[in-house]
Amino acid sequence: MGSSPNSKPKIIRGSAGYVLEDVPHLSDYIPELPIYSNPLQDNPAYSVVKQYFVHVDDSVPEKIIANKDSPRGIHFRRAGPRQKVYFQSDEVQAAIVTCGGLCPGLNTVIRELVCGLYHMYGVKKVLGISGGYKGFYAHNTIPLTPKTVNDIHKRGGTILGSSRGGHDTTKIVDSIQDRGINQVYIIGGDGTQRGAYRIFEEIRKRGLKVAVVGIPKTIDNDIPVIDKSFGFDTAVEEAQRAINAAHVEAESVENGIGVVKLMGRYSGFIAMYATLASRDVDLCLIPETPFYLEGPGGLFEYAERRLKENGHMVIVIAEGAGQELVTESIQAMHKQDASGNKLLQDVGLWISQKLKDHFANQKTMGITLKYIDPTYMIRAVPSNASDNVYCTLLGQSAVHGAMAGYTGFTSGLVHGRQAYIPFNRITEGQNTVVITDRMWARLLSSTNQPSFLIAKTVIEEDKKEEEDSFNL
Repeated sequence: MGSSPNSKPKIIRGSAGYVLEDVPHLSDYIPELPIYSNPLQDNPAYSVVKQYFVHVDDSVPEKIIANKDSPRGIHFRRAGPRQKVYFQSDEVQAAIVTCGGLCPGLNTVIRELVCGLYHMYGVKKVLGISGGYKGFYAHNTIPLTPKTVNDIHKRGGTILGSSRGGHDTTKIVDSIQDRGINQVYIIGGDGTQRGAYRIFEEIRKRGLKVAVVGIPKTIDNDIPVIDKSFGFDTAVEEAQRAINAAHVEAESVENGIGVVKLMGRYSGFIAMYATLASRDVDLCLIPETPFYLEGPGGLFEYAERRLKENGHMVIVIAEGAGQELVTESIQAMHKQDASGNKLLQDVGLWISQKLKDHFANQKTMGITLKYIDPTYMIRAVPSNASDNVYCTLLGQSAVHGAMAGYTGFTSGLVHGRQAYIPFNRITEGQNTVVITDRMWARLLSSTNQPSFLIAKTVIEEDKKEEEDSFNL
């Protein structure tokens, strides 16, 4: 994927411990750029807005909980239209690309980028890059207008197509330069945003007047800093359908078990929120917290107890949970897909078979188990109302930032406010469920499941005490 980004973060410090992690601007490396008045000042839609433009000093705090002695802390530049812009409408040639896996809301973001450019700024030249990053140098493009994208938000998937991998920084920037593209909107997950960072670095090295803007996409909600990713609300809502079906199947038979596998390669947010919303789930397993099957406090013991108490149970498991237990797949542990993601084994099928084998060996309780994997159904649906509104804000904020000359940034929601976040903050790690946080505690109290980590610690301490007493 080319060389790693090496630019230094753009930091502005103020009084009382105020720190602004600013985003790059075209004027940082292109001197004497012409500046123009924002055409929004003549837009009748904005005439009702008390303050047209975002103040130059407006920022959004990364953390909002503080005490009276806390420093003001890290902030990000607030998103929105600026009084001055660095592109004239007729000079803009924009490109939009979607990369990685599918996610509800992709088409909505595409639509809002196109309509925002056209209706707010009068930009009429917008290209859709087909098939992910490789579409830049495979010369696959689709002209996009408000008419062609008018109703695409009602459909799942992406009209541009998508793919993993295919990133060649030099070829992509060569294509951008040859086509005269000067605004690039890149929609994708953490790997895609790392690629966008490299594209921005190469463009800056060449001194090109090209704004590079990322829009974070991950259905797992595992991108750091931002409140949530678009498509997440839809995913949780759709996951409810699978959980409801599993619950109906489980309670309709004696000792019924419904197992639902949900998305969550490294982060269990969908499983956690779907479990909290459902209240029909007896056990939720996510990648962030280990579990074990046999012995006191183990999954089998808990399943037996729940079946005796209720006559049925529902298990929700994230796809990345328990991978270290799937010993049959040990040779596949280090294999990766085109985006560099570790290939996972189907832990849902594995745990279903383990439960069947356990109860068959016990011969004291017969079970009926139904396994549901709604992964591709969830990924492929159109976004719901909440995500449609969010996608609209993301798209419009991205357009405002690019027109104002900002580049090398991601548009995202931070504590309910749209902000511009430097690429390096988005790609520095992954957002995961904190199992010592209140939200996970709420889940444990909702399901009444054991905290396997605590149970295992108690067992290990008991064993150690026995060994110590024996040695005495």
